[in-house]
Amino acid sequence: MIAALLLGFLGSFHCIGMCGPIALTLPVQHLRGAKKMAGILLYNAGRVTTYMLMGLVFGWLGQQFYIGGLQQWLSVALGILLLAGMFFYRFIPFPQLQFVKKALGQLLSKQRFSTLYAIGFLNGLLPCGLVYLGVAGALAAGSIWKGMLFMGIFGAGTLPAMMAVTWFSQLISIPVRQRIRQLIPVAVGVMAVLLILRGMNLGIPYISPVMQPAEINCCHKPS
Repeated sequence: MIAALLLGFLGSFHCIGMCGPIALTLPVQHLRGAKKMAGILLYNAGRVTTYMLMGLVFGWLGQQFYIGGLQQWLSVALGILLLAGMFFYRFIPFPQLQFVKKALGQLLSKQRFSTLYAIGFLNGLLPCGLVYLGVAGALAAGSIWKGMLFMGIFGAGTLPAMMAVTWFSQLISIPVRQRIRQLIPVAVGVMAVLLILRGMNLGIPYISPVMQPAEINCCHKPS
């Protein structure tokens, strides 16, 4: 789960560039004190909710691989794909969810405090390569709850930077963002290596534990 937090934290500075314009147009800039913080928390709670729902779905899918005894190979394959994606991400097509963008635009135009949670929820659905990396981690988690937890921690890692850019507006300068964004490949590489090690069954606690197919007792003898 350290990889999830690291990926979320370093990736959040990429998010500032991509989602920063949305954060800066939220209907909280005219507010002060606790109400402004409450609005920022509502918006970010919406984003994290979306991430956790993604973790639920892909955690369930990963659980099916675990039951089938394929979790080891899935983890190695995802790690290799992440490493390859570091070099070829520019050529990867991302889906264009026009209906999400349209709904998001309508909510932002209303400039109402009551829409902040929904704005964050829809923001979490926008195409983002770093969110897809988080989804890969949830898929490799091997269970619904671990998948949700992975994406929840990923979302928590994005909170410091995303809350700061909304509260302090232009506090984080463009040169600072660029320097930190250079560390994103490091986070991706660490996550990829951890996934590969996890699938190699090396018997290293927390890093490469031995994976065993889940036992399913579909029938039993009556006593």
